[in-house]
Amino acid sequence: MIGPGGFTNPSGAPGVSPPVPPLLPGEPPLAILVDYDGTVALTDVSDTVMAEYVSGGWEAEAAAYEAGLMGSRRLMTIEMAMVDSDPADLLATAAAQPHDPGFVPFVRTAQAAGIPVEVVSDGFGFFIEPALVALGVGEVPVITARTTFSGRRATIDYPNGHPTCLVCGTCKRNRVLAHQATGRAVVFIGDGESDRYAAGYSDVVWAKRSLIRICVEAGWDFNRWTEFREIDAWLAATIAAGRQDPRSLPRQRARPYFCGPEVWGDGLVDPPRDAWPPRI
Repeated sequence: MIGPGGFTNPSGAPGVSPPVPPLLPGEPPLAILVDYDGTVALTDVSDTVMAEYVSGGWEAEAAAYEAGLMGSRRLMTIEMAMVDSDPADLLATAAAQPHDPGFVPFVRTAQAAGIPVEVVSDGFGFFIEPALVALGVGEVPVITARTTFSGRRATIDYPNGHPTCLVCGTCKRNRVLAHQATGRAVVFIGDGESDRYAAGYSDVVWAKRSLIRICVEAGWDFNRWTEFREIDAWLAATIAAGRQDPRSLPRQRARPYFCGPEVWGDGLVDPPRDAWPPRI
Protein backbone atom coordinates (compact mmCIF):
# COMPACT_ATOMS: atom_id res chain seq x y z
CA MET A 1 0.00 0.00 0.00
CA ILE A 2 1.05 3.63 -0.44
CA GLY A 3 0.32 5.80 2.56
CA PRO A 4 1.81 8.88 4.18
CA GLY A 5 5.04 7.04 4.86
CA GLY A 6 5.40 5.50 1.41
CA PHE A 7 5.39 1.86 0.39
CA THR A 8 5.01 -0.56 3.28
CA ASN A 9 5.59 -4.27 3.18
CA PRO A 10 2.55 -5.78 4.98
CA SER A 11 4.59 -8.77 6.17
CA GLY A 12 6.80 -6.65 8.42
CA ALA A 13 9.27 -3.80 8.21
CA PRO A 14 9.33 -2.18 4.77
CA GLY A 15 11.45 -4.11 2.33
CA VAL A 16 13.11 -6.45 4.82
CA SER A 17 13.68 -9.99 3.58
CA PRO A 18 12.07 -12.85 5.48
CA PRO A 19 14.46 -15.46 6.83
CA VAL A 20 15.15 -18.44 4.62
CA PRO A 21 13.06 -21.35 5.92
CA PRO A 22 14.98 -24.37 7.21
CA LEU A 23 14.87 -27.58 5.20
CA LEU A 24 12.60 -29.97 7.09
CA PRO A 25 12.75 -33.77 6.96
CA GLY A 26 10.80 -35.15 4.01
CA GLU A 27 10.81 -31.91 2.03
CA PRO A 28 12.42 -31.87 -1.41
CA PRO A 29 15.80 -30.12 -1.08
CA LEU A 30 14.83 -27.46 -3.63
CA ALA A 31 14.14 -23.72 -3.57
CA ILE A 32 12.80 -21.65 -6.45
CA LEU A 33 13.78 -18.01 -7.00
CA VAL A 34 11.95 -16.09 -9.70
CA ASP A 35 12.68 -12.73 -11.31
CA TYR A 36 9.71 -10.38 -11.73
CA ASP A 37 10.14 -7.87 -14.57
CA GLY A 38 9.82 -9.75 -17.87
CA THR A 39 9.45 -13.07 -16.05
CA VAL A 40 6.36 -13.11 -13.83
CA ALA A 41 5.23 -9.89 -15.49
CA LEU A 42 5.35 -10.19 -19.27
CA THR A 43 6.78 -6.68 -19.60
CA ASP A 44 9.66 -4.93 -17.85
CA VAL A 45 7.42 -3.00 -15.49
CA SER A 46 10.18 -0.74 -14.17
CA ASP A 47 11.08 0.35 -17.71
CA THR A 48 7.41 0.81 -18.60
CA VAL A 49 6.88 3.11 -15.63
CA MET A 50 9.97 5.14 -16.55
CA ALA A 51 8.97 5.41 -20.20
CA GLU A 52 5.48 6.62 -19.36
CA TYR A 53 6.22 9.08 -16.56
CA VAL A 54 9.80 10.30 -17.06
CA SER A 55 10.60 12.08 -20.31
CA GLY A 56 14.16 11.47 -21.42
CA GLY A 57 17.38 11.73 -19.45
CA TRP A 58 17.48 8.13 -18.28
CA GLU A 59 17.87 6.19 -21.53
CA ALA A 60 21.65 6.70 -21.76
CA GLU A 61 22.15 5.38 -18.23
CA ALA A 62 19.85 2.44 -18.94
CA ALA A 63 21.86 1.64 -22.07
CA ALA A 64 25.08 1.73 -20.05
CA TYR A 65 23.54 -0.70 -17.58
CA GLU A 66 22.42 -3.05 -20.36
CA ALA A 67 25.98 -2.98 -21.73
CA GLY A 68 27.38 -4.00 -18.34
CA LEU A 69 29.02 -0.61 -17.71
CA MET A 70 26.83 0.63 -14.85
CA GLY A 71 25.51 -0.98 -11.69
CA SER A 72 21.78 -1.25 -11.21
CA ARG A 73 21.90 0.45 -7.81
CA ARG A 74 23.38 3.63 -9.30
CA LEU A 75 20.99 3.46 -12.23
CA MET A 76 17.84 3.12 -10.11
CA THR A 77 18.93 5.90 -7.75
CA ILE A 78 19.27 8.21 -10.77
CA GLU A 79 15.95 7.09 -12.21
CA MET A 80 13.91 7.47 -9.03
CA ALA A 81 15.30 10.98 -8.52
CA MET A 82 13.69 11.91 -11.86
CA VAL A 83 10.18 10.83 -10.87
CA ASP A 84 7.67 13.65 -10.47
CA SER A 85 4.29 11.92 -10.62
CA ASP A 86 1.38 10.83 -8.48
CA PRO A 87 2.40 7.42 -7.07
CA ALA A 88 -1.15 6.17 -7.61
CA ASP A 89 -0.63 6.70 -11.34
CA LEU A 90 2.60 4.72 -11.26
CA LEU A 91 0.88 1.87 -9.45
CA ALA A 92 -2.03 1.93 -11.88
CA THR A 93 0.33 1.63 -14.85
CA ALA A 94 2.19 -1.22 -13.14
CA ALA A 95 -1.07 -2.97 -12.28
CA ALA A 96 -2.15 -2.87 -15.92
CA GLN A 97 0.82 -4.94 -17.08
CA PRO A 98 0.05 -8.55 -18.06
CA HIS A 99 1.40 -11.54 -16.15
CA ASP A 100 2.24 -15.06 -17.24
CA PRO A 101 -0.96 -17.06 -16.63
CA GLY A 102 1.07 -20.12 -15.70
CA PHE A 103 2.82 -18.47 -12.76
CA VAL A 104 0.11 -19.08 -10.15
CA PRO A 105 -0.36 -22.80 -10.97
CA PHE A 106 3.44 -23.15 -10.90
CA VAL A 107 3.58 -21.60 -7.42
CA ARG A 108 0.83 -23.96 -6.22
CA THR A 109 2.72 -26.99 -7.55
CA ALA A 110 5.81 -25.96 -5.59
CA GLN A 111 3.91 -25.08 -2.42
CA ALA A 112 2.05 -28.41 -2.42
CA ALA A 113 5.44 -30.16 -2.36
CA GLY A 114 6.88 -27.95 0.39
CA ILE A 115 9.27 -26.14 -1.94
CA PRO A 116 9.77 -22.44 -1.10
CA VAL A 117 9.17 -19.94 -3.90
CA GLU A 118 10.37 -16.35 -3.77
CA VAL A 119 10.32 -13.40 -6.15
CA VAL A 120 13.75 -11.75 -6.28
CA SER A 121 13.80 -8.47 -8.17
CA ASP A 122 16.53 -5.96 -8.88
CA GLY A 123 13.93 -3.37 -9.85
CA PHE A 124 11.97 -0.60 -8.14
CA GLY A 125 9.93 -3.13 -6.21
CA PHE A 126 6.95 -1.04 -5.06
CA PHE A 127 4.49 -2.65 -7.47
CA ILE A 128 5.37 -6.33 -6.94
CA GLU A 129 3.51 -7.16 -3.73
CA PRO A 130 0.27 -5.48 -4.93
CA ALA A 131 0.56 -7.48 -8.16
CA LEU A 132 1.04 -10.77 -6.30
CA VAL A 133 -1.94 -9.99 -4.07
CA ALA A 134 -4.05 -9.35 -7.16
CA LEU A 135 -2.91 -12.65 -8.62
CA GLY A 136 -3.92 -14.48 -5.42
CA VAL A 137 -0.38 -15.36 -4.29
CA GLY A 138 0.30 -12.51 -1.91
CA GLU A 139 2.00 -14.89 0.49
CA VAL A 140 4.99 -15.33 -1.85
CA PRO A 141 7.98 -13.50 -0.32
CA VAL A 142 9.41 -10.59 -2.31
CA ILE A 143 13.10 -9.72 -2.11
CA THR A 144 13.66 -6.31 -3.70
CA ALA A 145 14.42 -2.63 -3.19
CA ARG A 146 12.34 -0.22 -1.13
CA THR A 147 10.79 2.77 -2.88
CA THR A 148 9.26 5.50 -0.73
CA PHE A 149 7.01 8.27 -2.00
CA SER A 150 6.58 11.73 -0.53
CA GLY A 151 4.03 13.59 -2.57
CA ARG A 152 5.10 13.30 -6.21
CA ARG A 153 8.74 12.56 -5.44
CA ALA A 154 10.34 9.18 -4.85
CA THR A 155 13.44 7.83 -3.18
CA ILE A 156 14.82 4.32 -3.24
CA ASP A 157 17.04 2.37 -0.89
CA TYR A 158 18.35 -1.14 -0.87
CA PRO A 159 17.70 -3.21 2.26
CA ASN A 160 18.42 -6.39 0.30
CA GLY A 161 21.61 -5.17 -1.33
CA HIS A 162 25.06 -6.46 -0.46
CA PRO A 163 26.50 -4.45 2.47
CA THR A 164 29.88 -3.78 0.81
CA CYS A 165 29.34 -4.48 -2.91
CA LEU A 166 27.22 -1.62 -4.28
CA VAL A 167 26.82 -2.79 -7.86
CA CYS A 168 23.31 -4.30 -7.59
CA GLY A 169 20.31 -2.88 -5.81
CA THR A 170 19.19 -6.33 -4.68
CA CYS A 171 21.88 -8.97 -4.24
CA LYS A 172 20.24 -11.95 -5.90
CA ARG A 173 23.51 -13.86 -5.51
CA ASN A 174 23.33 -13.72 -1.74
CA ARG A 175 19.72 -14.93 -1.71
CA VAL A 176 20.73 -17.91 -3.84
CA LEU A 177 23.61 -18.67 -1.46
CA ALA A 178 21.32 -18.34 1.58
CA HIS A 179 18.96 -21.01 0.25
CA GLN A 180 21.86 -23.25 -0.69
CA ALA A 181 23.18 -22.94 2.86
CA THR A 182 20.05 -24.78 4.08
CA GLY A 183 20.96 -27.78 1.91
CA ARG A 184 18.67 -26.93 -1.00
CA ALA A 185 19.53 -26.79 -4.67
CA VAL A 186 18.30 -23.53 -6.18
CA VAL A 187 16.18 -23.30 -9.32
CA PHE A 188 16.36 -19.82 -10.82
CA ILE A 189 13.97 -18.44 -13.46
CA GLY A 190 14.75 -15.23 -15.29
CA ASP A 191 15.00 -13.31 -18.50
CA GLY A 192 17.64 -10.59 -18.51
CA GLU A 193 20.63 -8.56 -17.38
CA SER A 194 19.60 -8.32 -13.74
CA ASP A 195 19.62 -12.11 -13.50
CA ARG A 196 23.23 -12.83 -14.43
CA TYR A 197 24.56 -13.09 -10.88
CA ALA A 198 21.68 -15.23 -9.63
CA ALA A 199 21.99 -17.54 -12.63
CA GLY A 200 25.72 -17.85 -12.15
CA TYR A 201 25.34 -19.38 -8.69
CA SER A 202 22.11 -21.34 -9.12
CA ASP A 203 21.94 -25.08 -9.68
CA VAL A 204 19.17 -25.15 -12.31
CA VAL A 205 18.60 -22.15 -14.58
CA TRP A 206 15.58 -21.42 -16.76
CA ALA A 207 16.41 -18.61 -19.17
CA LYS A 208 14.76 -16.59 -21.91
CA ARG A 209 15.56 -13.40 -23.82
CA SER A 210 18.96 -11.89 -22.95
CA LEU A 211 19.59 -14.30 -20.09
CA ILE A 212 20.10 -16.95 -22.77
CA ARG A 213 22.94 -14.90 -24.26
CA ILE A 214 24.44 -14.35 -20.81
CA CYS A 215 24.44 -18.08 -20.06
CA VAL A 216 25.94 -18.89 -23.44
CA GLU A 217 28.73 -16.32 -23.02
CA ALA A 218 29.55 -17.65 -19.56
CA GLY A 219 29.34 -21.32 -20.55
CA TRP A 220 26.60 -22.07 -18.01
CA ASP A 221 24.07 -24.84 -18.44
CA PHE A 222 20.49 -23.60 -18.78
CA ASN A 223 17.03 -24.54 -19.97
CA ARG A 224 15.11 -22.37 -22.43
CA TRP A 225 11.55 -21.40 -21.60
CA THR A 226 8.78 -19.19 -22.90
CA GLU A 227 5.85 -19.86 -20.52
CA PHE A 228 5.61 -20.92 -16.88
CA ARG A 229 3.48 -23.90 -17.84
CA GLU A 230 6.60 -25.48 -19.34
CA ILE A 231 8.50 -25.11 -16.07
CA ASP A 232 5.45 -26.26 -14.11
CA ALA A 233 5.42 -29.50 -16.13
CA TRP A 234 9.14 -29.97 -15.45
CA LEU A 235 8.66 -29.31 -11.73
CA ALA A 236 5.78 -31.77 -11.42
CA ALA A 237 7.80 -34.46 -13.19
CA THR A 238 10.86 -33.67 -11.04
CA ILE A 239 8.86 -33.94 -7.82
CA ALA A 240 7.27 -37.24 -8.92
CA ALA A 241 10.65 -38.69 -9.87
CA GLY A 242 12.14 -37.53 -6.59
CA ARG A 243 9.50 -39.39 -4.63
CA GLN A 244 10.52 -42.57 -6.40
CA ASP A 245 14.25 -41.90 -6.19
CA PRO A 246 15.49 -38.89 -4.20
CA ARG A 247 18.84 -39.19 -5.98
CA SER A 248 17.15 -37.96 -9.16
CA LEU A 249 16.51 -34.50 -7.71
CA PRO A 250 18.77 -31.60 -8.78
CA ARG A 251 21.81 -31.18 -6.60
CA GLN A 252 24.00 -28.27 -5.67
CA ARG A 253 27.00 -27.62 -7.88
CA ALA A 254 29.96 -25.71 -6.53
CA ARG A 255 30.97 -22.56 -8.39
CA PRO A 256 33.71 -20.13 -7.35
CA TYR A 257 32.95 -16.48 -6.70
CA PHE A 258 32.97 -14.37 -9.86
CA CYS A 259 31.31 -11.21 -8.50
CA GLY A 260 31.11 -9.28 -5.28
CA PRO A 261 33.75 -8.14 -2.79
CA GLU A 262 35.43 -11.56 -2.77
CA VAL A 263 36.80 -10.82 -6.26
CA TRP A 264 36.14 -7.09 -6.82
CA GLY A 265 36.94 -5.66 -3.40
CA ASP A 266 34.65 -3.47 -1.31
CA GLY A 267 32.74 -0.39 -2.39
CA LEU A 268 32.44 -0.94 -6.13
CA VAL A 269 29.39 0.75 -7.72
CA ASP A 270 29.88 -0.36 -11.33
CA PRO A 271 31.05 -3.78 -12.52
CA PRO A 272 34.70 -3.89 -13.63
CA ARG A 273 35.21 -3.52 -17.38
CA ASP A 274 36.91 -6.93 -17.55
CA ALA A 275 34.38 -8.75 -15.35
CA TRP A 276 32.50 -10.39 -18.22
CA PRO A 277 32.49 -13.16 -19.18
CA PRO A 278 33.60 -14.59 -15.84
CA ARG A 279 36.85 -16.52 -15.82
CA ILE A 280 35.66 -19.63 -14.01
